[in-house]
Amino acid sequence: MSSTMGTEVKVRQLWFDEDKIFILTEDGRELWQSLLWYSRLLYANAEQRNSYHFSYSGIHWPDVDEDISFESFFYDKREPAGISRLFLTHPELNASAVARKMGIQQSLLAAYIRGTKKPSKERENAIITTVKQIGEGLAAVEV
Repeated sequence: MSSTMGTEVKVRQLWFDEDKIFILTEDGRELWQSLLWYSRLLYANAEQRNSYHFSYSGIHWPDVDEDISFESFFYDKREPAGISRLFLTHPELNASAVARKMGIQQSLLAAYIRGTKKPSKERENAIITTVKQIGEGLAAVEV
């Protein structure tokens, strides 16, 4: 149960489907968001995912130390896109190393990845080009 955006949220059911989490509210709303935002839940096993409890403001999974607020189910960006999606679907990418290679602050790239800042089209292209250059360098490695 929670007071979110002026509306009380009472959850009737919670379930997962591939890379999404869903809740069904007492008033019949089916809300979801991407687990790409919550990597600990994304990679958790079924037992860990099913071990949760509700608090006033959200849901807590003690086995994986993850929390999701009820409010986040109402966010406009439920699914990562662009730079966010690139880094969240490829956790092997080191954002700090990419930022250093580009000569930008790691905190700025992290904000792009979290979706709290939006890069210009030129900056987004530069990030993608840098990631591709790193990939080309790795592909050229001979063993």
